[in-house]
Amino acid sequence: MPSAREIVVFDDDAPPAGQSPWMVPQATEHIAIVEYDAAWPTRFRELADRIATALGARALEINHVGSTSVPGLPAKPIIDIDLTVADSSDERAWLPQLEVAGFVLTVREPWWQEHRCLKLPDPRCNLHVFSPDASEPWRHRIVRDHLRRDAADRARYASAKTASAAAANAEGETVAQYNARKESTIRAISARAFLAAGLPAAAG
Repeated sequence: MPSAREIVVFDDDAPPAGQSPWMVPQATEHIAIVEYDAAWPTRFRELADRIATALGARALEINHVGSTSVPGLPAKPIIDIDLTVADSSDERAWLPQLEVAGFVLTVREPWWQEHRCLKLPDPRCNLHVFSPDASEPWRHRIVRDHLRRDAADRARYASAKTASAAAANAEGETVAQYNARKESTIRAISARAFLAAGLPAAAG
């Protein structure tokens, strides 16, 4: 488990010189933000069952995260899932099984918490794979739970998402660029979520 300090401090590690995280090149796409769909939790459970069937005991934890996990929050209609395995860097232990289940490895970031991301086209899913000591899944859950409780921050984030999507679409940007546009808002919300959870301030 990461320390409290590791959870509250964002580690924005850039790729080493000459390396890219993208296994599949990024493409410009229209970013659609839609109203919350009450079917999303069911879709997550179906995907979680698919992952658990593929990995068995090697799936240590499977969590619904991101905007589709927050009732009432508009979102891209893509289910975000955090998967914890014993060692995300040991791809031989988990990747072949997920590929058979239809997932495609699109991001590999050994320099950033040994993060991997796989995509599934139908139903659309981003599957983030981490090891137990990674701090990012903790942040995801803390912010998710905060947004479920805090209507004001939920509204702030919805506004930022809508505005960022409109700007990114107007400029023909990628999803990564859309994410960058709303980063300052989600970082501010994260700070309030950490405080509400009793975690130390990042500068402390």
